[in-house]
Amino acid sequence: MSAFSAYDGTELACRELGEGLPLVCLPGGPMRDSGYLGNLGGLSAHRRLIMLDLRGTGRSAVPADPASYRCDRLVDDVEALREHLGLDRLDLLGHSAGTNLAVLYAARHPERVGRLALITPSVGALGVTVTGGMRIGTARLRQGEPWFPEAFAALEAVVAGRAGADAFQTIAPFWYGRWDETTRAHRAAEDGQRNDEVAAAFTAEGAFDPAGTRTALARLASPVLVLAGEVDVNSPPPAMSELSGLFPHSELVVQPGAGHFPWLDDAKQFTATTEAFLSQGTDSATSIPQRRLL
Repeated sequence: MSAFSAYDGTELACRELGEGLPLVCLPGGPMRDSGYLGNLGGLSAHRRLIMLDLRGTGRSAVPADPASYRCDRLVDDVEALREHLGLDRLDLLGHSAGTNLAVLYAARHPERVGRLALITPSVGALGVTVTGGMRIGTARLRQGEPWFPEAFAALEAVVAGRAGADAFQTIAPFWYGRWDETTRAHRAAEDGQRNDEVAAAFTAEGAFDPAGTRTALARLASPVLVLAGEVDVNSPPPAMSELSGLFPHSELVVQPGAGHFPWLDDAKQFTATTEAFLSQGTDSATSIPQRRLL
């Protein structure tokens, strides 16, 4: 664990795992302790993972100004980390809500981004629409699972806007490509890792300007990987295809059988895909064709 000071003096912490070229990792949640990322399925065997605990989470300090939790303002924390590391350019990986922060950083500091890996991305910063039909269609792929009937009924209620308090717990199996002891434990740990008191501030009014961000990213020279899970109801593949198309040099990979945490569902496949992308030359400005691993 190492520490550094943000622009406003807030003490921020990051975990470092593995050796090799650095890869800065931004967690989701939003506002979840980076510990849930583990070692990203063994990616630490190939890269030096620098996992930032966002302010107010994990071992990072609580800031004096609660408004500084807003996603667009967290961009300055990522820039402070880059300066702390002494890097001219960052290879950057974001997961889920953390991809919002990653793309805002890339839009504001395009010259500082080497390669950008977006893992089961959130769509808020780019204004991509995830329809209820996309979620339901993706969920139907799991209908052979023993937990499916109850979870599917709860998901239909969520999509229809009539979910009860327990519905989001009931649909938990849909977040994973398999629902076993390992993924149950991962899900159970979430309550102790996420700062729910400030999660809403992450997406507060003014956090996102999708039109402006799209315009900025249309000129991004950096290669981008969008990695989707085949059965991820949060970030379903049709929406991920649209999101990938917003970058001029992007690659879409849909990991078979994977949910929202693909490194848990098939660590070997996740690591192979991500490392293959990261290990390519960083100076190419040629377009990368979209592909699927199905």
